[in-house]
Amino acid sequence: MSISVAKLEALMDNYGTEERIRGYIRRCVSFHGFFPPGLLIGVFMVDLALEKLGANLDEKLYAVAETPKCAPDAVQVITTATIGNKQLRIIDTGKFSITLNRGSTEERADGIRVYVDATKIRRYPTLDLWYTNDPRYKRVDEKDRVYDEILQAGRSILSWERVKVSVPQKAVWQAVQCPVCKEMVPDYLVEDGVCTSCAGASYYDRSGEALHQ
Repeated sequence: MSISVAKLEALMDNYGTEERIRGYIRRCVSFHGFFPPGLLIGVFMVDLALEKLGANLDEKLYAVAETPKCAPDAVQVITTATIGNKQLRIIDTGKFSITLNRGSTEERADGIRVYVDATKIRRYPTLDLWYTNDPRYKRVDEKDRVYDEILQAGRSILSWERVKVSVPQKAVWQAVQCPVCKEMVPDYLVEDGVCTSCAGASYYDRSGEALHQ
């Protein structure tokens, strides 16, 4: 589900969206490739978390996204936290929520967790139907109204809380060669003498063709 950039810009004009948020949204659309409703909600979530944390965009921040859908891209685009730099973790709880925190040498760090509030979102009927995956949403004539309601609602569908975030400890490891595939892997990813892929956790099957040397 998506809408055109032109329609999005018109909606932002109509609802008087702040220029800061507009900038975030434009960058997120460019990165994500299209504009689903969840990405728009994600922008408001990150903006709220930044404010409550009292953080600047140039700070080194860490994040957790509790869903792999949409929200991680809002985090990656707006903050310094990405999957690639290991400052963003995706812990799939099935909840549309994110947490931001600063780095810490302690086992726990002070963070801000933002989530979609199930009570507050009910004020927006079309958005509520879409968000809850209600079958009645399929019968809604103007499905794009969900974008109007998100921009109209802004942060008002969100709640936040102060949390203590567990800080992952840097693993101590060395590379070992798997005797089956002959590839190098960290020793903590070896099970019964072979890498996890060869042990049965691989996401692919080889086609049978010879390896290219």
